[in-house]
Amino acid sequence: MSEESDPSGIRSIAVTADDVVTAAERTLRSTDEVVLRVTPPYAGRMRARIHRVREGEYSVTDAESDDPVPVHVDPTELIAELPTYPEPEETEDDLRSASEREYTPERHREYHQQVVEDWREAVRDRIVDETTLEWDGGRKRVAVKRLG
Repeated sequence: MSEESDPSGIRSIAVTADDVVTAAERTLRSTDEVVLRVTPPYAGRMRARIHRVREGEYSVTDAESDDPVPVHVDPTELIAELPTYPEPEETEDDLRSASEREYTPERHREYHQQVVEDWREAVRDRIVDETTLEWDGGRKRVAVKRLG
């Protein structure tokens, strides 16, 4: 395997906070598999970008062409102590029990949006400094460099 097709040479991955937050939220809120993808050719420092995985998109390594496949990083593995995602029912209950004002759907919508934004900010603040990349035939601990 050439150096450019071997992910074991990766020392660090760079991720944007927005990509981590969006991928984690999508993973928690849908049936989609959303990852941060590191694509070959590989080098010591790599960029991991948000990607929605489609069924049959990649095989492990194509035996005939020996083409390397991207490394997928679970976004939740990049977050230390992932907070629970706020569900509308929970924020409704919180609003009803804590508010002296009358409950309205509009107040609930605004409150829920604020709680979700607080969750996103908490996730941004909890992006880890290291993670383990895993691929067919290997794994390696790498640094995580946060962009933005």
